[in-house]
Amino acid sequence: MSVAVCKTIVPETIGVSADLTGSKNTKTTDLGVHTTENRKGRYIHFGIREHGMAAALNGMALHGGVKPYGGTFMCFTDYARGAMRLSALMGISSVYVMTHDSIGLGEDGPTHQPVEHLAMLRAPPNTLVFRPADAVEAAEAWELALSQGGTPSVLALSRQGLPTGRTENKTKNLTAQGGYVLAEAEGKRQAILMATGSEVSVAMAARDLLQAEGIGTRVVSMPCWEIFEETDEKYRRRVLPAGPVRVAIEAGIRFGWDRWLFGERGKREKSGFIGMHGFGGSAPAGKLYEEFGITAEATAQKVKDLL
Repeated sequence: MSVAVCKTIVPETIGVSADLTGSKNTKTTDLGVHTTENRKGRYIHFGIREHGMAAALNGMALHGGVKPYGGTFMCFTDYARGAMRLSALMGISSVYVMTHDSIGLGEDGPTHQPVEHLAMLRAPPNTLVFRPADAVEAAEAWELALSQGGTPSVLALSRQGLPTGRTENKTKNLTAQGGYVLAEAEGKRQAILMATGSEVSVAMAARDLLQAEGIGTRVVSMPCWEIFEETDEKYRRRVLPAGPVRVAIEAGIRFGWDRWLFGERGKREKSGFIGMHGFGGSAPAGKLYEEFGITAEATAQKVKDLL
């Protein structure tokens, strides 16, 4: 949605896709396809050439005058990895729209389901990895990605539809804080649920279950770790105060979460992780989330076990 809206506002954008345009929705009607017959088209079909696509994005970004973005399934960042690393190393603002970001893509099976890729994408310096929870965060992430001057961005987007978590009319871009309190605890705060992307809705449902039992639960959406890490320490401590048990929820491996789970004051907070510990499977998204225990019920139980 955010990509489509910005096309008429930012005419210098050029979109490309590695074979998966129909699945990714990265092409809008006003772009036109760039071909030998239509040099005015601003959308390029690259075929199954992820590394070539990413390298071309870098070339366009280095040339200047355009804002290039390109996309494929997030699992296929494996093939684009070299060029994506160069984006960060050279300090250019290529934008990578990586969809189908978890086991939520379902029936394509574990070959297409990224479980380690979020950790891999978060590893290089000078890269912003956005995993928005809904259309609001997606629009905010797109705004931030377009505004970068020397940092590449990755937009990790789900395949499945997601509920809107923020319905209030706010003018502030909360994704620009990296992480923020989406829902506050009612009563004494006993637990903090941290989540990204599609699992933020799981955290919100778990909060409802816990609050119904009198367990005050805060939900923190963390759409961009890199930005959150650079925010003021006092702000981070307000969002993630010491004391309450912490549970992180993400449909990927745990790698990287321990910093936020254990706290930054040298005190190991009581914590747990709801996510993947192996590869996925082939089944509808809902069935897979149940099979691998990425559910509101499992999250609520994890909190109760830690209290």
